[in-house]
Amino acid sequence: MTTHSETTSVLKAAWLIAVVTVFSKLIGFVRDVVIANYYGTTMVSDAYFYAYQIPALAIILLGGVGGPFHSATVAVFSKLIPNLREKPSVEVRKLFSTFMTATILLFVILALICYFYAEPIMNIIVSGGSTELIKLAAEHLKIMSPVLIIGGIVGIYYGLLVTYRYFMLPNLSPIVMSLVIITMVITSSKSDNAGVILAWATTIGAVCQLILQYPKIRQLGFKFQPNFDFFNNVQFKNICELLFPAVLSSTVGQIHIYVDMFFASSLQEGVWTAIGYANRVFQFPVGILVTAFLVPLFPIFSRLVADNDINGIKNYFNKGVGVLFFGAIPIIIGIIVLGLDGIKLIFERGAFDSNATFMVTEALWFLSFSILPYVFRDSITRVYYSFNDSATPFIVAFSSILLKILLNIIFITKLHMGIGGITFSTSLVTLFNAIVLGLLISKKINLNYGELFKNLLKMILAGIITFVVCLLIGFGYDRFVVLPKYVFEIVKIGFVGIICIGLYTWLNILFKMEYAQELFNRLKGKLCK
Repeated sequence: MTTHSETTSVLKAAWLIAVVTVFSKLIGFVRDVVIANYYGTTMVSDAYFYAYQIPALAIILLGGVGGPFHSATVAVFSKLIPNLREKPSVEVRKLFSTFMTATILLFVILALICYFYAEPIMNIIVSGGSTELIKLAAEHLKIMSPVLIIGGIVGIYYGLLVTYRYFMLPNLSPIVMSLVIITMVITSSKSDNAGVILAWATTIGAVCQLILQYPKIRQLGFKFQPNFDFFNNVQFKNICELLFPAVLSSTVGQIHIYVDMFFASSLQEGVWTAIGYANRVFQFPVGILVTAFLVPLFPIFSRLVADNDINGIKNYFNKGVGVLFFGAIPIIIGIIVLGLDGIKLIFERGAFDSNATFMVTEALWFLSFSILPYVFRDSITRVYYSFNDSATPFIVAFSSILLKILLNIIFITKLHMGIGGITFSTSLVTLFNAIVLGLLISKKINLNYGELFKNLLKMILAGIITFVVCLLIGFGYDRFVVLPKYVFEIVKIGFVGIICIGLYTWLNILFKMEYAQELFNRLKGKLCK
């Protein structure tokens, strides 16, 4: 059964991860501001971001925190290591070496394909782009092809560190790549008309991420020794059964991105760069929420499934998702009311002009509709993984490819919504995945959504009232307040943001929404002490 101490431990870990993730995201924002300042939304930035999608599949989607390699490692190794204070057994070390050997072989093959067939690959992905754009993107892809090899290894390292409750290192690691990119762009951009320094910085940054993780992995007792015993290791078979559909599922998600890239290449120059920046802004608050709560919860889900503690799973899932919903709604309000001001403040300087600002903001507005289904989908997926079921998320994601294509055709080709059509279709596909996964989980466990969605309705009502108030205040501020450009944006974001959070929280307490009341009681208790 779950205990109060376990709940407290999860909350402490969540706060710690949130703080580290905020710092990591801030450095990532500085990186994006530097890239935007030097390259704007141009063909050069488009070429880099088009090419980056393939190595990003390895270093972020497959190998990142929450990715298939991280998730499969946690799901299997957390059940094989009962005592985290002891060195891993011979069987566990052998499993580690077997998993590493298979991973390295697979990604070396993929990296070689990307290197030698870079131009044909980019010609397929960016079929609507110019010849110059395709050649430049291919050059970037060749430089970044080693990142594919590093991605899988880093994913395994992340999984082991989380299994041993070392949450900070995996979440600090992305800072390294950001710092490398910032440094290399600033020092070399004047002589870098093709933007290849971005590709080199990405590759060097990925190598540095690997180097950062390695000493702790060795300290835990894991030493890589090539092992080709792929067929007689039962636990490696369990990893493959979980990993293969999960990798396919993430790859399907990448196919969605390639579909968007295809449609974006037929629109105006800089559209794909703008979508990339919108996604980064989106991931700043949402990524903090999801990472902070799901990283410490996932090993607990796996242990509870192993113990057959059904009530524990329900308790942690509903409370975790409820807290995520509670934090997500003011983020949506903030994006819609203050999104344009935020993009101006962060990016609008140098080569990044007002047209680029509006493109990013438009993409972000439509993307904000995906936040609630996004956090639910990612949470419910962890429950599937805990039951060693990655096939269902894959099937659901695969079934949504045609939906994604259809929606893009409707919104872009027929309704001519442009960049907003691409991100709006993403939001609808995310909603589809969340609903289907939420319904199918009943085959494994009845999560009793009643209380969760009852609280969600109270949050939405509080959110609607808060949105109207903040929108009116924002209109009044724009009309009557006159300040220098950046001061204007800073004061507006701070003023409206404080009102948004304060009013939203107060309304939820007034409506007796469970999670707001619990938060209020915790804060009250601390203040009384």
